[in-house]
Amino acid sequence: MDRKFTNVILLGFAFMFVFTAFQTMGNIEKTILDSIKHEDPTYEGDGYTSLAIIYAVLAICNWLAPSVISVTGPKLAMILGAITYSFFIGTFLMPSTWLLYVASAVVGAGAAIIWTGQGSYLILNSDSTTISRNSGIFWAMLQCSMFFGNTFVFFMFQGKTIIDKETRSLVFIVLLVVSAVGILFLLVLRTTVSSSGSEEEAQTPLPAASGPLYALKRAFSLFLTKEMMLLSCTFFYTGVELSFFSGVYSSSIGFTQQLGENAKQLVGMSGIFIGVGEVAGGALFGILGKKTIRWGRDPIVIIGFLIHILAFFLIFLNIPNAAPLGETNDEAFMTSNAVVAILCSLLLGFGDSCYNTQIYSILGGIFPEDSAPAFALFKFTQSLAAAACFFYSSHTGLYIQLGVLVVTGIIGTITFCMVEWKAKAKSETGYNGEIGTSCAESPSKSE
Repeated sequence: MDRKFTNVILLGFAFMFVFTAFQTMGNIEKTILDSIKHEDPTYEGDGYTSLAIIYAVLAICNWLAPSVISVTGPKLAMILGAITYSFFIGTFLMPSTWLLYVASAVVGAGAAIIWTGQGSYLILNSDSTTISRNSGIFWAMLQCSMFFGNTFVFFMFQGKTIIDKETRSLVFIVLLVVSAVGILFLLVLRTTVSSSGSEEEAQTPLPAASGPLYALKRAFSLFLTKEMMLLSCTFFYTGVELSFFSGVYSSSIGFTQQLGENAKQLVGMSGIFIGVGEVAGGALFGILGKKTIRWGRDPIVIIGFLIHILAFFLIFLNIPNAAPLGETNDEAFMTSNAVVAILCSLLLGFGDSCYNTQIYSILGGIFPEDSAPAFALFKFTQSLAAAACFFYSSHTGLYIQLGVLVVTGIIGTITFCMVEWKAKAKSETGYNGEIGTSCAESPSKSE
């Protein structure tokens, strides 16, 4: 392996461990907090509100993230961001409503710089021929995080309807240790080798002399381009479905009493199979990276859309409308079935990987010279959508949420295809126009 590909692998391991901790925490947060309330009626922390704060702060801070990275470089930014994830998990050892919401805001800020740094570092270690492969491999490694943490939770929650304090504390301590391992991987990330063979510190591709003010201005100007505005509809959909599968759906399974006494245990199982779908998609598109460049990204996104539509229809039939709001004994349109519920988790994960791997690929292909602001805008729009959805998730039934997913999915898929078709047409005609400022730049400039 060359150094750049090794960097991608190390980055994948780092995020796999950090997000084994955080994604597991997000998946069980609503269930955990309801158990805390059962023991301490004075506790008022709400899982959906916490997640909404995380994504709202993340959305706002994404505008500042390129400026931070222009000063620190992506490696240090990712380390600082990962530390905030550990802080967030640690606060659950001392349940407090105000601390929960403060930690949610802190991790939202940390998430902005860790994800923008990740996007910049990935592009810095890729070129036009490897970006699809590297995006798929990174995504598959990242989503392995859904296996380990949720498998652990599956066994820890076995046979429990209320998650007691001792069980909760053990889960939090294990997740803290896992996140610390991820930080260690970030610390050993290596420098990038330039095309001339010299070593250089891994920094954002933005001109070093331009500084943080330029990065902020660049993000605003990039946001106003036609291509980025169209892609923002796709970004928005990924935020809506992210909030649904990461915070709402698994909790809804746990609250559906018609699934039997093991409904809580199925929360962890749901997370595992979301991860199975994510990893399968990421690995498939990583292996087929060169072919997807030739075929185009649009067929994969359309496949992801169709898979999601199937999942939403099955969820509509299998899970009662009141499930996102708390414990319910209501009946769904069909007899609630655990196998169907877990199958939908698998479909949600695979469809999500279709969208995200191709978003990574198209941003790396169209905006290689503006990687930090491009990924910041992706995360801004995605996070804004996720925050809005988490706010209404605690007040809205399942059917309305599924309706929002279908509408935004249709719009987001159409706009992605429009951008992809335009990029392919310009590539085929050799048009030397401007997308952002860099879509027509030569591949060598992205190294």
